[in-house]
Amino acid sequence: MQNPFETGHIKNYILLYVSVVVIMVLFFIASTLFNDIEQKEQKVFVQKDLSATEKRVQKKSNFASDIKKDAKFKLLEKAY
Repeated sequence: MQNPFETGHIKNYILLYVSVVVIMVLFFIASTLFNDIEQKEQKVFVQKDLSATEKRVQKKSNFASDIKKDAKFKLLEKAY
């Protein structure tokens, strides 16, 4: 096996490395130029004025009713 530093093959390895880096840079530039970023409108959700306790009660009741409707298994009422 020959040493690439002595036989002059090192310039081929450097040229290969530089060409790969140049190709990567060109792909990066091309992807940033042709990437169109669309501006989207911000969605605004209307909320009813409920107090914090009413919101919690609503969430708990909705959660409990969802569990009872969708559950295939009977859950324990008290967690141990």
